[in-house]
Amino acid sequence: MHAVSLTAELLSQIQSQRGRLHPFERLDMGHTAHIAVDLQNGFMEPGAPIEVPVAREIVPNVNLISAAVRRCGGRNVYLRMTVDSGSQSSWSNWFAYLNTPQSAATTARAFARDAHYWQLWPKLELAESDHFVEKTRFGAFVPGASHLHELLQSHGIDTLIVTGTLTNCCCESTARDAMQMNYKVIFVSDATATLTDAAHNATLENMAMLFGDVMTTAEVLTAVTRSVPHR
Repeated sequence: MHAVSLTAELLSQIQSQRGRLHPFERLDMGHTAHIAVDLQNGFMEPGAPIEVPVAREIVPNVNLISAAVRRCGGRNVYLRMTVDSGSQSSWSNWFAYLNTPQSAATTARAFARDAHYWQLWPKLELAESDHFVEKTRFGAFVPGASHLHELLQSHGIDTLIVTGTLTNCCCESTARDAMQMNYKVIFVSDATATLTDAAHNATLENMAMLFGDVMTTAEVLTAVTRSVPHR
């Protein structure tokens, strides 16, 4: 698990700016969704193309949050990074300039729809009531990247609990856009994972200061379970 460290200076600044450290301590579960980002074999499996070892360690926390959200009337949404011909064309600069031809081809094969590495990690505890959404960009709210926003709006969702991987890529990209689209964002410090503690904590500082509420799994479970279930 990542060694989480938010500086005293940051916490003091948040307290001064907001008047409290956690603005979203009470949730309306009928309007809350847990967004589990890209917990797929291609990021989770030993030897995978983009292996994030810590991502395997956060799965028990993700499952705890999913179960609590389900039990209390919220919704779980599992995102899947997907590469198809459309995204390779419309996002061509990322493939052409920020990857070698070999790494671009490896990513495209790994995250092609229905490929082994595209599948969700088998240790996730899923339910028939959960939602599964493909996305073709790092951030799920980029126009045309997914139908996540439309799905959430159709169910009256205004609050998101973000878990998954990579902390500083798809999780952060999705959370940043969500806040600017007027969602309340809770970013879970010990249910997100990336490649280094430094990268993880840099994102947590950005999230805590500018984009949402950074909570531990224990704090999220408290907020979920003390809220009134949706009826």
